[in-house]
Amino acid sequence: MSNLFFDLETQRSFQEVGGRENLKLLRVSVAVTFSTATNAYHVYTEKDVPALIAELKAADRVIGFNLLSFDYQVLKAYTPERLSELPTLDLLDDIYNKLGFRIGLDALARATLGPAAHKSADGLTAIRWFREGKIEQLIAYCRDDVAITKRLFEAGRDQGYVMYVDRDGREKKVVVAWR
Repeated sequence: MSNLFFDLETQRSFQEVGGRENLKLLRVSVAVTFSTATNAYHVYTEKDVPALIAELKAADRVIGFNLLSFDYQVLKAYTPERLSELPTLDLLDDIYNKLGFRIGLDALARATLGPAAHKSADGLTAIRWFREGKIEQLIAYCRDDVAITKRLFEAGRDQGYVMYVDRDGREKKVVVAWR
């Protein structure tokens, strides 16, 4: 089975669109996929969203972090397709269902993959880069998030767990069955 790792960045913040209930108003700035079938990254801008959606629909499985509650919701502005019905492994959703609380990609990556595996920026910085026309930086950041997500998935698949640090500073395991 081939996997398609996916992440997107937005043009607007939650505050600018009136909160999380208006995700489809955020608009796509860039999106990046990595296909294990082709061993290649693909970059999409807003004008390329139809091609992105076609790639998502053609994938054996889409893997990402917060896809169901965020990325797919943002894409609702562009398609009537029910993307949540695609074969999807949402790493955050899986971890949340096990623990009952959310843990960020950066925290999971640092604890599981080591301190060098960290996000290079955040969503608000990505929005600023989009507005400043720093599209190459924005693409690099989104691509890095896809690479971190892929590495976190592979670690969980291979080890049967991922790690996080709890509020008391203790390392904890989350058992996963990612295949």
